[in-house]
Amino acid sequence: MHHLMSKSADKIIVDLTRTHKNAAVVKTVRVARDKLQNGRTVSHAYDREMMIMHINAVLQNAAAPPFLVIMTALTGLYFDAALDLLIWAFGTLCAYAVLLLAARRAAKQFNDEKLVPRWRGRFLLAYFVIGICWAIFSLRECQACTGVTFDFYTATVLVIAIAATAMATFTLRHALLAIFTPSFLALSYQTIDDPSPQNVSILAMFGAASAMFLFVSQRLRSANVKMLGFQTEKDSLIAELEVAKSVSDEARRRAEESNLAKSRFLASMSHELRTPLNAILGFSEVMSGEVLGPMDNPTYKEYVDDIHRSGQHLLNLINEILDLSRIEAGRYELNETTLSLCDLASDCIGLIRMKARQKNIRINETFEPQMPTLWVDEKSMRQVILNLISNALKFTPVGGEINVKVGWTAGGGQYIAVCDNGPGISEEEIPIVLSAFGQGSIAIKSAEQGTGLGLPIVQAILAKHGGEFVLKSKLREGTEAIAILPAHRVIAGMEAVEGVGNTERKKRQAFA
Repeated sequence: MHHLMSKSADKIIVDLTRTHKNAAVVKTVRVARDKLQNGRTVSHAYDREMMIMHINAVLQNAAAPPFLVIMTALTGLYFDAALDLLIWAFGTLCAYAVLLLAARRAAKQFNDEKLVPRWRGRFLLAYFVIGICWAIFSLRECQACTGVTFDFYTATVLVIAIAATAMATFTLRHALLAIFTPSFLALSYQTIDDPSPQNVSILAMFGAASAMFLFVSQRLRSANVKMLGFQTEKDSLIAELEVAKSVSDEARRRAEESNLAKSRFLASMSHELRTPLNAILGFSEVMSGEVLGPMDNPTYKEYVDDIHRSGQHLLNLINEILDLSRIEAGRYELNETTLSLCDLASDCIGLIRMKARQKNIRINETFEPQMPTLWVDEKSMRQVILNLISNALKFTPVGGEINVKVGWTAGGGQYIAVCDNGPGISEEEIPIVLSAFGQGSIAIKSAEQGTGLGLPIVQAILAKHGGEFVLKSKLREGTEAIAILPAHRVIAGMEAVEGVGNTERKKRQAFA
């Protein structure tokens, strides 16, 4: 038995260490978000990602540069069938092959951000070699050609090469400069050596095209860096939302476990306390009734009555705690039966009328006639009505009155309203009164002390029946508590009786 109790107790212990499992993820997300919010999306922030994009571009477009070189060589053979053009094509293809091999090797080994400068240097060296090959092509002359046709062919090939290279290498900084700086220097040297109109035109065209495509390449690179920044921010936001959801779920789970542990603790303690209290009450009744002999000292008899009243008050408090804990733990079951709300209200009023007479308080009954029966839990509804009338009796001054009304709601349900002319409750204190152990400040000063569990229990019982509880109050004018049961709890499908009852129902339309 002890082992079972220990095992059950272990299940309700809240594991406070679970909150730390998301700490590393939360820290990473916070750092990434601060980096993005501080505007640190600079050109060097995504060098690794841009290098990976460049490697993929080289591998995916591996056939394009050789095709350009072969077409250039074949077209050049049309002008001049010289062997050096084939040698140039072979050397240029070898340079592009070295670049492709480097890209394949980098794709396999590129797993560290520290390798970015090393591989950038290797790629720029490969592009510089390719640039030397194109510089050799730009200096080539055609001995058998006349006019400017060959010069136009050379300029066109160089511009096409610039455009193709700019589109393929914009993800790698300075790649375009590495390729075409040798060609620009070679054309400049040729123009200085022979400042003919053809050479000047080719240099001017090549320089303008290089500047334009260099600008386009830089803009494309900046656009890709921004795109990577937006992608990173989106991923960080998604991760942050997932972490927030995980933390929220964990907090909700812990709150549910804590609430369940509290309810189980209260239920266990209530049972443990109620057993000795019943013994105290039993022995105090035996002593008060002088079953074992007369009690000559009247002071002792007063003490016995005080013990019995205090024990009864404590037992009522424990019973209310037990009811509330069972409701919160989801173990409060309804035993529905058919009953008349008017008859139940009359029985409850009869139980409290004697106490009301001691305070000279009048209880008025206003019941609509021929009310159909309801399908409810008799014990729970009796507890609801007794709590409402007892609360009204507590807070009603001597010589006051309590009005108990039973009638129809506008939606076809039934209600019971208990109205008193006590001190009332301020509007901002109503949520406090409806919470567990909550009491209004003026009510505490002007009435006998209560447990603060009556109205929360009423609210929970009505919610179990699918109904609702409405509390209206004004300071120094009184309080009206209304318990509403839905239409589907009504057994007979009778309409409200015309006349006085129908007039009363119209007054209660606001409570539907």
